[in-house]
Order: sequence, then structure tokens, then C-alpha cells
Amino acid sequence: MASKKRRISQFTLNAIFIILVVITVAPLLLLISSSLTEEATLLRDGYNFIPKKFSLESYRYLWNSGSRIARAYGITIFVTFAGTVMNLFLTITFAYPLSRKELPFRSFFAFYVFFTMLFNGGLVPTYMMWTQTFHIKNTIWALIVPRLMMNAFYVIMMRSYFQSSIPDALIEAARIDGAGEVKILTDIVLPLSKPMLATIGLMAGLAYWNDWQNSLYYVTDESLFSIQAMLNTIMTNIQYLSNNAVASSGSVASLPSAGVRMAIAVIGVVPILCIYPFFQKYFVKGIVVGGVKG
Repeated sequence: MASKKRRISQFTLNAIFIILVVITVAPLLLLISSSLTEEATLLRDGYNFIPKKFSLESYRYLWNSGSRIARAYGITIFVTFAGTVMNLFLTITFAYPLSRKELPFRSFFAFYVFFTMLFNGGLVPTYMMWTQTFHIKNTIWALIVPRLMMNAFYVIMMRSYFQSSIPDALIEAARIDGAGEVKILTDIVLPLSKPMLATIGLMAGLAYWNDWQNSLYYVTDESLFSIQAMLNTIMTNIQYLSNNAVASSGSVASLPSAGVRMAIAVIGVVPILCIYPFFQKYFVKGIVVGGVKG
């Protein structure tokens, strides 16, 4: 009787997970299929999981902007890597002292971090500060520093992980052996924090990769556009040309606007899909440990 209940429970769980996988994968398949469907067929018949009429028209259109997209990819890869590393460095160096009970004014600094999660100065003062005081407009720093350099939520997650998952006895033993705080952090704490480091690194990396607001606010030089900003610019140009096309201008009127939107989304998401499996086990472990112990 018990084994029958276990089989039923296992079957139910498997069915639920299969449904969740289908719900997750279906939009991606629909996206890819739509990007490979002829524009006229897409507009006439709508979206289908299998292209009714296969076409690479959308990707050929984007290929004409290949050099611009390649440069934007390079900018985004650099910004994502540099920004994630800086984000992790600042998060760790802020979270570790907060996790130590002996830190002077620890409550004040913890409140300061929490306060910034609830309130900010607003867009206009922020824009004036970065452009008039720090002069980062139309520089690569405009894509790295504002808003994304350090996140208070990441600091709290990392602090909670340090407090709950790193035994105090281990740190005390290292101090007795003569290790300083920097050595304790680099040789003991960080090696034991790989799941949380991978989790925060992946979240920060995704934020940088998908960010387009910094480009919108602080960058007017197209040579510094990120991939998201460049694809958004291409899409805006297509919409403008399509909306203002003259009926006799077939080359403009037949622009693959719907298909290009899907192709743009595919180009933006594929690199993340390729990288995510390598971090998945750490990401899941970090979320589970942070949620249970944090």
C-alpha cells in the first residue's frame, strides 16, 4: 500500500515537472520558430511552433547590420564581465564586515544598506550626479557604474550566507593560527561560498547583459551601445520606416518587422542560454541554501 502511494506521488510529481518544463520551453520554441517564419505568413497565420514557410529573411536583415551588432556584442561582453567582477568585489567587501558581530557601528551600516533598498534620489538627481559630477556620459563607465555596480539585495544575501553557512569556530580557529581578516576571507570564507558567489554573479551578469537603461540615459554615441540598446535601436528604426513607408516603396513596406522582433530576442537570449548550464548547479544550491538558512 505504501509503495503504491509512493508511485502515485512520484507520478504526480513527474507530471507536474513535465508540465512546468513544457510551460518554460514552449515560449522559447515559439520565439525561435517565429523568427524563422516568412513575414507575410507570420502576419497572415500568426505564430506557430513549426514554421509554415521557412525563411531567414529576418536574420538576413540583421546581417546587414552585422558589424554594428558584433561591436555591440563586444561592448556588452566586456561590460558584463567587468561589471560582474566589480559587483562581486564590492558586495563581498561590504557583506563580510557586516557579517562580523564585532564590527563597530554594524547596525548603522546594516540599516544604511536596507534603507537604500526602499528609497533612492530619483532619476533626475541621479542623472545630474553621474553626468555633471562624475562626467561619465558617453564613456564605457556609463554602462557599468550607475545602478548596477552594487545591489543592496545582493549584500544582504551575501551577509546572510556568511553568517549562517560559515561556522564561527572555523574563523576563530584561523585567528588563533594568526590569520588576518583578509586571509580569512580569501582562504576560508570565499572557497566555502562558491554557491552564493555563483548565484550573485549570475544575477548580476544577467542584469548587466539585459540592461538597456544605462545606454538610454547616459550614452548617445552609437559606438558605445550595448547589444540590447543596439537591437532596440534597430527595432525602432524598422518601426519608424514601416509606419512612414509609402505604399509604392515595396522595399520599405515589406520590412520584416514582426520576424525581426523575434530574431532580435533570439540574438539577445542565446548567449545566456549557452552560459547558464555551467552555473546552474551553483545557482540552485545558492538559492536553496540562502532561502533555508538566510
